[in-house]
Amino acid sequence: MHDFVIRHGTVIDGTGQAPFSGDVAIDDGKISALGRVTGQGKREFDAKGQLVTPGWVDAHTHYDGQAPWDSEMTPSAWHGVTSIVMGNCGVGFAPARREQHDWLINLMEGVEDIPGAALVEGLKYNWESFPQYLDALEEMPRTINVAAQMPHHALRVYVMGERAVNNEDATDADIAEMARLTREAIEAGALGFTTSRTYVHRTSEGAHVPGMYAAPDELIGIAREMGKVGRGAFGMISDFVDEEADIDWMRRIVAESGRPLWFLLTRWDHEGDKWKRMLNHTAKAAADGLDIRAQVANRPIGALMSLAGSLHPFVGHRTYKAIAHLPLAERAAKMREPHTRQAILTEERNVKSPFMKTVTQDFHKLYPLEEPLDFEPTPDKSVAGIAAQQGRQPAEVAYDLLASGDGSQIFFFPLVNYGEGDLEVVREMMTHPQTLLGLGDGGAHCGVICDASMPTTLLSHWARDRQRGQKLPLEWLVKRQTSDNARYFGMHDRGALRIGLRADINVIDFDALDVGLPHIVHDLPAGGRRFIQRATGYTATLVAGETIVEHDELTGKKPGRLFRGA
Repeated sequence: MHDFVIRHGTVIDGTGQAPFSGDVAIDDGKISALGRVTGQGKREFDAKGQLVTPGWVDAHTHYDGQAPWDSEMTPSAWHGVTSIVMGNCGVGFAPARREQHDWLINLMEGVEDIPGAALVEGLKYNWESFPQYLDALEEMPRTINVAAQMPHHALRVYVMGERAVNNEDATDADIAEMARLTREAIEAGALGFTTSRTYVHRTSEGAHVPGMYAAPDELIGIAREMGKVGRGAFGMISDFVDEEADIDWMRRIVAESGRPLWFLLTRWDHEGDKWKRMLNHTAKAAADGLDIRAQVANRPIGALMSLAGSLHPFVGHRTYKAIAHLPLAERAAKMREPHTRQAILTEERNVKSPFMKTVTQDFHKLYPLEEPLDFEPTPDKSVAGIAAQQGRQPAEVAYDLLASGDGSQIFFFPLVNYGEGDLEVVREMMTHPQTLLGLGDGGAHCGVICDASMPTTLLSHWARDRQRGQKLPLEWLVKRQTSDNARYFGMHDRGALRIGLRADINVIDFDALDVGLPHIVHDLPAGGRRFIQRATGYTATLVAGETIVEHDELTGKKPGRLFRGA
């Protein structure tokens, strides 16, 4: 008698092999039989006509401030994710001295747009060291599994104090201490170390992050110590301003430490074919025996714009600011009044920020969202395209849509990965042999982004719905966000449907699989707001053999745990 048997499903086992019809038996939280299971189960589930896959392994999230108090980890838990990796982009909350708590909150608020008030209320800071942070995470039963990486910026501030905030060079003693603490973290279970070197990452006060200008010797010194442990990956985001120099020290990190290195890769419009060069660098490194990979997204990344969120094309207008305090529906009604509409549309603004200039004026990249969501829209569906069809000005169309009804209209503005107006660049990135899938950013960018639904999009768009180019094989897509990520980050007990591995499993109604419209909720501590997106099509999600989702709703079970590195 088995604990649980899933019968008659179309099994996609996460290894890349072709789907097959079969059963999955579960005992003591692990897969105990696969194929044709003759023994009965204490509980049985008929998955005929549905997909049975491993649970998704999301390698790029920012739940660092949410995980200590939130046991549910939504929206990721709604989207078939059973294991998450946080501590990305060099930001996190350990190690941390008491006097550094507020500064780290300001850092996370600025870099990842997580409401500072929510972090102040939600974080209890019953830790100082990184191992103590892991211990605190381990104390809480949770819906899904969590894992963490050592964040460079918190580490640098912990070791160097104000000198780190001022982006001063680290001394040899500083580097030795950061290396020692990183080794301590990895030995306690951290999956690696991450850093950030991009101008878009700033504190809430506008300052560069503490590791922005860290010298290569600092990073190489930390990586060498990782090599002595023989575990952990080195992760980073960078603008690659000096491309050749950056690639040189990245190669040195891998060569001198023996540890793999990954970096975030997106396609910015102004960078042309730089993304291709970066992929070529990874291919050359692989040919030389150096494991350097790019972590890429499966859809455009951009801003969600609405009256309820943090951003929309008229957010900086003087007349709008005067009514921004009004409740949403009342604000929308006020905006529809002729004199208010006329004032906002005719006001001149001196926009200095390149980011604000593009998101408030480039209406050819502003797409109203409606169901079913289209992740590869044609130009005629943009505000500029609609305006051309109607013989109107794009700003007027955007304004009228924004102010319509109860003010809940949401727009999508792709910032990266959509410069050509389709997803062919994304497909090339995804199918390159030296890339990993990630960038869902669950837990971050609460008022402007909700990409934690990417695992659902990966299957629904690329295997089923895509019309404007080549689709991708379902078994390949499943492998990419299960065993590939699990193996890379040392999660060797999950990521595939194999006897003896954890029973982290999705049962999916593939025809019904979809992502809903994003919407704002105020469910963070202190009433903090965030965008969420629900999913349909997850008939069941299991973690360690327990059903955490049934028919797209959480069951309340908490089998998830902290994963400590090998």
